[in-house]
Amino acid sequence: MKFNFRLIANILGLLIMLNGAFMWLCLPFSIYYRESFWHMGLAGFITAASGGVIWLVTQKDKNKELKKRDGYLIVTLGWLSMSFFGTLPFLLSGAIPNFTDAFFETISGFTTTGASILSDIESLPKGILFWRSLTQWIGGMGIIVLAVAILPLLGIGGMQLFVAEAPGISPDKMKPRIKEVAKRLWLIYLGLTFAECILLMFGGMTFFDAINHSLTTMATGGFSTKNTSIAHYNSAYIQYVIIIFMFLAGTSFTMTYFGLKGKFNKVWQNEEFRNYLILSVGLSICIAFFVFSAQWEGFEKSFRDSLFQVVSIITTTGYVTADYTAWAPFLTVIFFLLMFTGGSAGSTAGGIKIVRHTLLFKNSFLEMKRQLHPSAVIPVRLNGKAVSGEITYNVLAFVMIYVLVYGVGVFLISFTGVDFDTALGAVATSLGNIGPGLGSVGPVDNFSAITPFGKWLLAILMLLGRLELFTVLMLLNRNYWSRY
Repeated sequence: MKFNFRLIANILGLLIMLNGAFMWLCLPFSIYYRESFWHMGLAGFITAASGGVIWLVTQKDKNKELKKRDGYLIVTLGWLSMSFFGTLPFLLSGAIPNFTDAFFETISGFTTTGASILSDIESLPKGILFWRSLTQWIGGMGIIVLAVAILPLLGIGGMQLFVAEAPGISPDKMKPRIKEVAKRLWLIYLGLTFAECILLMFGGMTFFDAINHSLTTMATGGFSTKNTSIAHYNSAYIQYVIIIFMFLAGTSFTMTYFGLKGKFNKVWQNEEFRNYLILSVGLSICIAFFVFSAQWEGFEKSFRDSLFQVVSIITTTGYVTADYTAWAPFLTVIFFLLMFTGGSAGSTAGGIKIVRHTLLFKNSFLEMKRQLHPSAVIPVRLNGKAVSGEITYNVLAFVMIYVLVYGVGVFLISFTGVDFDTALGAVATSLGNIGPGLGSVGPVDNFSAITPFGKWLLAILMLLGRLELFTVLMLLNRNYWSRY
C-alpha cells in the first residue's frame, strides 16, 4: 500500500481533537459576557468527541511510519476537516445560519485570508468573535506545525507534515531537529502575540479587543472585532503598533529568532528581508506624497495611512484604516499588484513571497547575460550563495501555476455575475490570502453578495493559496495515487 490510511486517520483525529480544545478556550469570554456559552461548549464537545473517536478507533496496531505522500494528504484533509468542524460555533449559535457562509467564514479564518460575509460584526456574541479570531491565530502558524511538536511524543516523526505545510523555499534552520524548530516557532509566535496585546491595551483598547487584534495581526489574518476594522480606532499609537507587528508577522520567523538573539548583522545580510523592508518603506513614502498632495492632509497622517495599507497588503493581513480604492486609479493598480507580492518565506504571510520575486528577477536578468556568454556557468545567487537549478525551476513553476490558477479563477468567478474589477480583486485576495479586494469586495465592503458557487470557488482558492498550491494540486496528479 502506498498510503498508511490508519495513521492518516489517527493524525486527523488528533488534529480535530486539538480543534475542539481550542474552541473551549472561547468559553471564558462566553461566560463573562453571558453569550452563547452552551453553543460554544457544545461545538467544542462535538468536535473533540468526534476527533477522539477517530483517534481511538485507529490507535491499535497502526504503522507509525509516515511518508511524504501521507503528509500531503494529512495537511489538505486536516485543513478541510478543521474548517468543517469550525463552522459549528457559527451554526449552533445562529450567528451564521447558512452552512456555505459559515464554511466560507471559517476557512477564511484558518487560511488567514480575512475575507468575510458578515455585515455587522459588532453584533456577534463575544465568544463567537473570539473563535473567529482564534481560527486565524491557529491557521497562522499552522496547527500542523503544532502537531509536529506533539507527534514525536507519540512515536511519530513529523518532518513530512512540516514539508507539506510549508512546501516553499526552506529558510535557514534554527535547529536540526524539526520538533525543536516547531516549538521555537510557537514560542516566538506566542510571545509576540502577548507583547502586542499589552501594547494595544496601553493605547486604550479593551482586553477583549486587544487580544483579538493581536491574534489576527500575528496570523496576518485581518479579522477585526469592529465593522470598520482598525479605522474604528482613530489613534496613531494603535495604528503604529499594529504596523510594527504586521511587519514582524510578515518577516521570516527565522530572522525574528536571529533578531531576538541579537544577531542583527545576519538579519540585515538576508536579501529577502532587505527587499521586504525597502519595498514596504520606499513604496509607502512615494504613495504618501501623492496622498498628501491630493488630499491636503498632514504628511504624518498621509504617511501613516499609506504605510498601514502597504504593509497590510504586502503581509496579506488585510486590515484597513482608509479606502485605498478611493485615492486614485493608478494607486488602486499599485495596491492590486501588491496583492501578488506576499511577505517573507517562513512567515505567516500568504502570497507569492518576496524571495520568489527576488529569484525570479535575478534569474531573468542573468538569462540575458547567459545569452551573451552561452558557455559560461552563471548561477543565481541569494545571500551570496549559489541557488541550485532545482530551486530556480521550482520558483518558475510556482509563479507560472499561480498565474494560471489566478486566470482560471477570474474566468470562473466571472460567470457568477460580478463585474470585472470585483472578479480580479476577489480571486487575487483569496489566492493571496489577503482579505479586501477591489470593486464590490473592496476595503469597505464584504463578500456577502457573492453567489454560493462563487463562495465555494473562493474557498478552494484560499486553501490553495494557504498551502502554496503544490500541496493541494499534488492530490490531483494521477501519479500521486499510483500504486507503483
